[in-house]
Amino acid sequence: MSDNKPIRIKTISDFHKLRGLPGPKHPLISVINYEDMTEPTQVGKQSLLFDFYTISVKRDMDHKYRYGQNDYDFDEGVMFCMAPHQVLSVIREEQGKNPSGWMLMIHPDFLWNTALSTSIKRYEFFDYSVNEALFLSEDEERKMQQIVENIQQEYQSNIDQFSQNIIISQLETLFNYSERFYQRQFITRKKVNHQFLEKLENFLSDYFEGRDIMAHGLPTVQLLSEKLNMSPQYMRGLLKSLTGQTTQQIIHEKLIEKAKERLSTTELTISEIAYELGFEHPQSFNKLFKAKTNISPLEFRNSFN
Repeated sequence: MSDNKPIRIKTISDFHKLRGLPGPKHPLISVINYEDMTEPTQVGKQSLLFDFYTISVKRDMDHKYRYGQNDYDFDEGVMFCMAPHQVLSVIREEQGKNPSGWMLMIHPDFLWNTALSTSIKRYEFFDYSVNEALFLSEDEERKMQQIVENIQQEYQSNIDQFSQNIIISQLETLFNYSERFYQRQFITRKKVNHQFLEKLENFLSDYFEGRDIMAHGLPTVQLLSEKLNMSPQYMRGLLKSLTGQTTQQIIHEKLIEKAKERLSTTELTISEIAYELGFEHPQSFNKLFKAKTNISPLEFRNSFN
């Protein structure tokens, strides 16, 4: 299977065929159990691009997933969400275990003309890179399983004028629980979070002290997310939870810290410091410094004389 050309799966029915499942009961929403797949992932690497949302809980997988720039496996129950048009690569070295878990697929057309068609975009976990998968407790997994079973029961029964609203309501409940559990994960994974903050601090310190800033300018949110292997959305949510600040605010805080250091310990001109810190124009440096400290760089320097 070519690494450069993912298989595009346009419809839920296409995925059912790919995995040897009977046709879906509903063309726009479906719940499947991994145990029911008669055509599992092939040995080797297979890249898939879905045109619909997926939410899944997977266990005992004998293969790794690659999403964004990261790899991970599913030795324990992990919840994983993807928005449409994101590439997921599955790497399977050999046939092995029988996987377990479930997968919920929702085509965007199912949400059409409902409030969820817009509000679904605020759930940042659909944009997460793989190391941001959600580790569920047994109680949390039972809650999610019950909601998914309610959804499945509704679309498999006789569809009537109330069915879509009932399923949409269940989906909103599922997403809200997911949001709660992700926030819980931010709080409980203290050791990992401490290591993340340490990595962030070290990267910014090295960046401002090195030559990269002269060559590439101020560090961006996108650069930080790439260096720390997490999506900008997840990083912002994690920093908000840990520090109360956004990623951009953290960058500016470090920048002002370095600016104060140079203003107070060197004889460089304001313009030289501005260029050294990655600004193309000294006026931009002056404006940001004053906005963050309520005094100009020159006033700050003069306070030491």
